[in-house]
Amino acid sequence: MKFLVAALLSVSTAVMAQVSPAIGQGPGYHDPRSPFKPLEERSDIVSWKLLSQVTAKAEKKKIVPTFPAAVQALDRRTVKVQGFMMPLEAGDKQQHFLLSSVPTTCAFCVPAGPEGLVEVRTKKPVRYTLEPVVVEGQLAVLTDDPYGLYYRVDEGDAVN
Repeated sequence: MKFLVAALLSVSTAVMAQVSPAIGQGPGYHDPRSPFKPLEERSDIVSWKLLSQVTAKAEKKKIVPTFPAAVQALDRRTVKVQGFMMPLEAGDKQQHFLLSSVPTTCAFCVPAGPEGLVEVRTKKPVRYTLEPVVVEGQLAVLTDDPYGLYYRVDEGDAVN
C-alpha cells in the first residue's frame, strides 16, 4: 500500500510540476459540490493553513521541502490534526492511514499535494469514517521521506 501512496504522490507531483507551478500548492481543493463540509478551524488543532506554508523545489531528481520556522517548531511535539481518512489498510478499522485536508472525490486520486496530507499511525485501531477525524500524537516534520510525504503523526490516538 505504501508503494501505491508513493506512486500516486510521485506521479501527482511530477504532473503538477509540468502543468503549472500553482497546482498542488496549498492544502487541497474542497469541491463546493462535495456532500462534506470543509474543515472548521479550531484553536486546539494544527491548522492546514500553517502546514501548507511549506515550499518545495526540485533538486536533482527529487522534491526538497523547506518549512517555515512555525512548522519546524512543531517537529517532535504532541499535536492534534484533523482531516478526512484515506485508508492504507484493508478493513473497517485503521491503524495506518493518511489524513487529508479535503475529502477524497475519487478512490484513485490524491486530493491534495504532500502539504495537504499527514501520514498517521495510531496506538489503537480507528474506525474508518467519511466524516472528519481528529488525531493526537507526535508530529514529525519530514525533510527526506522516501514516499514524498511532509508530515507524519506517530503513536496517535483518535480524539474529539
